[in-house]
Amino acid sequence: MKNDKVKRKHQAKPIERHDTAAWASIAYEKEKSKVTVPAEFEMANAKDYVDENHK
Repeated sequence: MKNDKVKRKHQAKPIERHDTAAWASIAYEKEKSKVTVPAEFEMANAKDYVDENHK
């Protein structure tokens, strides 16, 4: 019982923050496939982040 309560308590916390992700700022949506395309600025920021933090 005690172990179950500990699990439930920690499940409410989000693991990641997605509000700064490149796909959070949608520039437009493709008409046929309904795929969202992020803004150009957000794509550049995401690429810079990946390039700086590679192993």
